[in-house]
This record gives sequence, C-alpha cells and structure tokens, in this order.
Amino acid sequence: MSTMPHATSSPPEMMDTEDNAAPDAPAQQSNAEDNNSQPTQDSTMPDASAKSNLEGMFDDDDDDDDEFSSSAITGPTQSSQPAPTSQKAAFSDSNILSQFYQRLLPFRPLFQWLNHSATPQADFQHREFAFTLPGDRYVRYQSFASAELLRKACVQLIPERFEIGPQYSINPRDRKTVLKAGSFRPIMKELVFDIDMTDYDPIRTCCSGAAICHKCWQFINMAIKVVDTALREDFGFQHILWVYSGRRGAHAWVSDKRAREMDDAKRRSIAGYLVVVTGSEHGKRMGIRHPLHPHLERSLELLNPHFRSDVLEDQDPWQTTEQTQKLLDLLPDTKLVAALQKKWSSGPNRTSAQKWADIDSVAGAGNLSSLSTKQLVEVKQDIRIEYTYPRLDAEVSKKQNHLLKSPFVIHPGTGRVCVPIDVRSIEEFDPLAVPTVTQLLQQIDEWHTKNRDMSEEEKAKVADWQKTDLKPYVEYFRGHVANLLKEETRGKRARDTDGGADSMEF
Repeated sequence: MSTMPHATSSPPEMMDTEDNAAPDAPAQQSNAEDNNSQPTQDSTMPDASAKSNLEGMFDDDDDDDDEFSSSAITGPTQSSQPAPTSQKAAFSDSNILSQFYQRLLPFRPLFQWLNHSATPQADFQHREFAFTLPGDRYVRYQSFASAELLRKACVQLIPERFEIGPQYSINPRDRKTVLKAGSFRPIMKELVFDIDMTDYDPIRTCCSGAAICHKCWQFINMAIKVVDTALREDFGFQHILWVYSGRRGAHAWVSDKRAREMDDAKRRSIAGYLVVVTGSEHGKRMGIRHPLHPHLERSLELLNPHFRSDVLEDQDPWQTTEQTQKLLDLLPDTKLVAALQKKWSSGPNRTSAQKWADIDSVAGAGNLSSLSTKQLVEVKQDIRIEYTYPRLDAEVSKKQNHLLKSPFVIHPGTGRVCVPIDVRSIEEFDPLAVPTVTQLLQQIDEWHTKNRDMSEEEKAKVADWQKTDLKPYVEYFRGHVANLLKEETRGKRARDTDGGADSMEF
C-alpha cells in the first residue's frame, strides 16, 4: 500500500480526571466546532441526588426488545402533545432537549447500528458513551444494556449532546474493578473520519471560522466524494455513514466488521493513505510523487470539475496580492514567476480563472519558463490537489478509543440535528436547510393542528419524527442500518460454517 504524508498532530487530548485508561478520547481541539469551552470531566453520574433518582434506570432487567414509540412521554412532560415552543428559545434549553429525546431521536435504529444485531449484545452493552451535561459537566464511561436504557438516561440527564466511543473488553462501568493491567482495553470501534471547514480557511474566501455558506460547503462535498470513493474502491468497505456535524463539517463512520476490528496500526495506515493536504501546510510545495498514485489520479478526475466552478469561479482564491503570492510560491520556476508577476502587475484586475490560464500562456511564450511541458502539467496537478483535495483531521481516525459525536444529536450552537448525508444525492444536501430542534417541535404542533379530526388511534400509529422534516433522514438511516444487519447475519453464518475464520486482509 502506498502511503501519503501524514497530517500534523492535533493538540493534546483531554484526560479523564479519575481514569487515564483512554487518554486519547475525546480529543481537545482548539478549533473544534463542538469544543467552544472545556468541560469538567467526570466518569461518574452527575451527583448524589441525580444518582438516587436514577436507581432504577440502569436495571439490566429490561428485556423489551420492541421498538418504542417516539411519541411515548416520560419525565416531566406528560401531555400527548409538546408544549408550544419558540424559535428564539435556546437550543440547549432543557425543556426543548427533553422533548427532543422523548419524541424525535431514533434510539432504536441507533442501538441497532452500534449493536450489529436486533437483540442486545456486547457490541452495544460494552460500548462507551460520554455525556456533555449542563454546566459543562463531561461524564465518561457510561454504558447501557439496551436502547431503552440509553433513552431513559438521555431523558433524565438531558445531555446537550453525547459522544460514542469503542466497545471495551469489559463493561466500561466496571473498569475500576479490574486488577490486571491492560485488561480494560478497547477492542472494537468504527473507523471514523472528520472533515472540518476551518481547515479550509487558508483557501476559502467566502467565509471563515464557524461560518459556512453554499459556496464553501462544496469543499465538504468534494471531500466526501473522494474519501467515500477511496474507502469503497481501494479498501472494499460498504457500510459507510456520512453525518453532518450540525455546523461546518462532516463525519464518516465505517461499520464493516473488518473496519471495526482494525487495530491502531491499520487505522494509522489508512489515515496516512488518505491524508495528502492539511490545513497548516497551505502555500508549501507538496512532495507528491509523479506520475500520480492511482488514488490521486482518480481523485483529480472527480475534483477537476469542482476546481473550475467551485474554486476558480466561486472562491476566486487569487484575487488579492497576498493570495496571488501564495499561488506563485507553488511554482518552482523563478523565470516563470517573474514573468507572471510582471503580467499581473500590469493587469491587476485579472480573475483567478484568468491567472490560471496565464500560467500556460506565459510558460509557452518563448524563453519565459524553464519547465518542460510535462513538468508544467505536474505542477498544475499539484496546485489543483492543494485547492480541492480533502483536508482530514487524521488524529480522529488513528485510534480505537477516540470519541465522536453521535448522529442525530443537536448542535448546541446552531440547533441543527446531526443528520445523515445520502452520498447518492450529495449535491442536493443543503446544510443550511437542515432542521433545528425548535423547528421540529413546531412541526409536530402543526401536524396535530392540521390533523385534529384524526382519531387518537390513528394518530398513535404515526411516530413524531414522521410528522417532521426529520423523516427522510431517519428513513435513510434505518435503511443503512438494515443493510448492515443483513451483512452481519450473512457474515455470522459464513463464520459459523467455516469454523470462525474471518479474514482481516484488505
């Protein structure tokens, strides 16, 4: 396997104040969209009173495996309909989040996705969950025997969001009872990837920081296309779930059994294969070998149309003198650079598309360049890669014990749901149209008003998520989970037939 340059390391990761068994989860990232403030970490339940109230919550006797209704109300709100909500309400308001957990979050499919089976097993029961609670309390090493118990915990504790970690060798709650060193260790986790728009700040001109628009979202689309294609065609993975982060990025979860069981060395290898450009290296000539690796050659074929429309036209990345200098720094020919500087000084209003064309025209004009035609083609390939290739946070992908925000939670800054992205229609996905939690609750109100003449029996047949704009996202997720469970069943039968052999080769 050919290996691409690795990304630079991310900032040190947060440590659990009570247990350092998994120091790499979660990562403390100075520019991470979900870590605007550093929470206080705790590996226990919030406080004595809360623990007392939850005495029956974590009872393992819950054997009800039927999918519960998203309309079933537990906790403080007992009405059959949600209380009226205001679009101006804080997205992390406990009232709003409580209703969301009771009515809308698809706990059952989420459980099946992590459990790889319809009935509870260690894949889910030994899985770590981490809750971000009001007051920046960060509670780690939580685990649950069933989907219903996870749901009850969310309804009771009302976390602002929760993150998913690996399956451990023993139940995470029992880790302090282990006497033998190394007995408590991660043994399974989806292979994950993180794309954050802030890594594109050096090349996007429309927005910066936490802001996004339709123009710069195209960078995320490009990244998803390239990474998804590589994971499927180069590694043979099939069960890849892309999830909108709720503000300015996307996460990938690879659930194939081979991916879940990979050790950290294999994860580092795949991350190294995919990482070519990082957000901190803009303006430096990359050491890409030519002819291009087949992965890069294929990626450029996918990215070339985006380079013309989304980069040169929409971003116009070389409009200022400073930006133009970054382009010139990528050209390894002093004669060509001098000639281009002269041309652009005499025509300061030339667009980026015109400047891109000027490179060819000036290089082909007599003795103004020492580059051969082949060398010029390779240089321009490198520049297109610089401005279009995915910018991944490699550290997220390298270790089993990294925690990542769960699909379908609420982003506290935008109020948007972290919904799945259907790669089959990726161009149609609009991050600015993803519903907020307050909009969803309002839609439930409107549905009941519109259908006031419907009988209660008929209403009970319609889950609350089906009454809202969350419906297509939940349906897509359920289909993804169903395909995963079918594959897991086939795989189990095959392993039982051949005596348990299960190849881990790529």
